[in-house]
Parts: sequence; C-alpha cells; structure tokens
Amino acid sequence: MTIDVWGLGLQAINVLILVWLLSRLFWRPVAAAIARRQDTANAVIATAEATQARADAALAEAMQARAGIASERSATLDDARTEAEARARAILTAARGEADAMMKAATTAMERDAEIARKANAARASELSLKIAARLLERMNGPAAQSAFLSQLITAIEQMPAADRAALADGANGLEVVTPGNTDADHEKIEKAIQTALGGTPKLRFVTDPGLIAGIELRSPHFVLHNSWQADLAQIRKAVTDGQ
Repeated sequence: MTIDVWGLGLQAINVLILVWLLSRLFWRPVAAAIARRQDTANAVIATAEATQARADAALAEAMQARAGIASERSATLDDARTEAEARARAILTAARGEADAMMKAATTAMERDAEIARKANAARASELSLKIAARLLERMNGPAAQSAFLSQLITAIEQMPAADRAALADGANGLEVVTPGNTDADHEKIEKAIQTALGGTPKLRFVTDPGLIAGIELRSPHFVLHNSWQADLAQIRKAVTDGQ
C-alpha cells in the first residue's frame, strides 16, 4: 500500500484552510453572538435580581408597615379601651352621684313633709286644746275671777315706773277699761282702784270685749296692759308655736 504524500498534504492544507475559514467566518460570529446572548442573559438576570431585590425590599417594607399598623391598631385599641373604661367610670360615678343626690333630696323632702305635717298636727292639736281651755275658762268666769283680775291689774300698775304711771294718768285721750261683759255695778270700784294705783284722775271709758273671756285690761292709742285669759292663752299659743 502506497501513501500519497502530496494528496495528504493537500488535504491537510484544505483542512487547515477550512478550519481557518470556519474560525474566521463562523466561529467568531457565533462566539460573538453567544457572548452577546450571554451578556443579554446576564443583563436580564441582573434586572431580574434587581427587581427581586426591590420586590423583597417592598415586601419587607410592607411587612414592616403591616407590623406598624398592627402595633398602631393595638395601641389605638388600648387607648380606645382605656378611654371607654374612663368614660364608663365617669358615667357610673355621675350616676351614683345623681342617685345619691336624688335619695338625699327625697329624704330631705320626706323629712320636710313629715316636719310640716308634725307642726300642722301640733298646731291643730294646740289650737283645739286652746279652744277647749277657753270654753272651760268661760265656765269659770264670775265675780271671783274678775276680782282676782282687778287685783292683778292694780299690782301691775303699781309695779310700773312712776313716770309711766304719771303719763297714763295725765293722758289727754284718757284710758279704755276693757272688760269681757257688762260691769256697770263694779264701774265705781274699778275706776277708784285704777285712779288710786295711777295716782291721778285719768279719764276712763269702759269698753266691752267678750274675747277677753275674763279679765280687765287698760288700753290707750299707744299703750296696752294685758290682763285677761285671752292674753294668757295668746302667750301659751306663742310658746307652743315657738317650741314647735
């Protein structure tokens, strides 16, 4: 077997030329295209990674905001709960105060009404007692009672200051001698006793007032000397009223 060296050499040269042509015309453009594709892919990957990073940052921010919202919501709920409890306590306190005030007012009103009723009953009882006493005293009225009242009147006049007795005795308008009934038979006795007690001769006018029940009183425009059961009952009524 013979080897064609020239043929092999030519083939080798063809192969080298083909390789050179392929590397020149094919492999470099392909490599450049592959590089460009790689760069594009890298750029896409970088963009994707940047987008992912931004998404992760946005997610983290959203989670942080959500946590902040949850915390703020919890704080708001706590504040609302605290405010509601404070309002409830204030309302309860106000309601208790109002209830206490109403109870106090009701108690005061009841006590006032009870006191008014007690005083009214006491006044009615006192008035009835005084009316009964007046009727009983009317039955006891007589010469003996009038004589006792005349003695009391003379004693009261004698106990007055001398200047007051002189003023009554010298009064221009005179004096009224008030009796509960007709005492014509005793006028002279009464007049003489009064003039002696006053130490003068005042002008005396006898006046009848059944309301006295029994007694003898002296009256002038500016002076009254009470001396009767009517006056005694009036003092009793005043004392009872003041004591109530």
